[in-house]
Amino acid sequence: MIRESRGLGDELKKSVLLTPAVLVLILFFLIPIFLTVYYSFTNLALNGEGARNVQFIGLENYSRMMTDPNMINSIVTTLIFLVGSLIGQQILGFFIALMMKGKNSRFRSIIGPFFLAGWIMPEVVVALCSFAFFDRSGTLNAILQSINIPMVEWLYKYPLLSVIIANVWHGMAFSMINFQSALDNVPGDIEEAARVDGANYWQRLFYIIIPQIKNTIATNTMLNTLSTLGVFGLIYTMTGGGPGVATQVLPIFMYKQAFVSFQLGYGTAISMVLLVLGLIFSILYARIVED
Repeated sequence: MIRESRGLGDELKKSVLLTPAVLVLILFFLIPIFLTVYYSFTNLALNGEGARNVQFIGLENYSRMMTDPNMINSIVTTLIFLVGSLIGQQILGFFIALMMKGKNSRFRSIIGPFFLAGWIMPEVVVALCSFAFFDRSGTLNAILQSINIPMVEWLYKYPLLSVIIANVWHGMAFSMINFQSALDNVPGDIEEAARVDGANYWQRLFYIIIPQIKNTIATNTMLNTLSTLGVFGLIYTMTGGGPGVATQVLPIFMYKQAFVSFQLGYGTAISMVLLVLGLIFSILYARIVED
């Protein structure tokens, strides 16, 4: 009897201690998600009839997206931005980590901060630095002119490439840290055995090292995918989504529809597409890790 009452007391204490966390989860996670889903089926707006009389309009916002050329353009631009950023961040992060593998701590402490600078800076600061680099009178054109190559309007002729490079610089260090940790845990005796058997460097890299860290590669890809899908400040500061709609990824299109055109219902419907894209990629990467 006494033991049962103590057990109930412990359960009650656990419930009381967990209550604040559960309330925070409900208030700041579940309720906003529910409201976002609900508003995506309404005509909610910041002014006009949609602000005075919010009505449930079913799938109207979603059917509108299917025929909106700007929506289709934004999805394509988002996927190009995502793939370009992932390739750059993954490959550069991996090879920088590979070059630093086995080096002493002093070498890492000197070289590491150069690559970490882009990651620890706020997104807006990265955008301003990148703008100064790619601007007509910026650093890149100054370098080109010094070797007699004509200046290029990078932000007008190659705006998507410019924001991809800026995002690669911003996120590359995160990949580098993850890959450094994984490479340090690859058993050295396996590599040594392969070397004794006559495997060259590239054979050891592709048949031993990369398979050993495949879970880290998949996890890092998933994290970079989710962070890249949500990039807004960097692109908006550099190009505002332009010129035209050249760099209008889904977060920027969503922002313009919700807060420039004042169509909150349509904007939240666009955010649901972004959420679904993130879920699809997360499930895909989770399956890869399981396999």
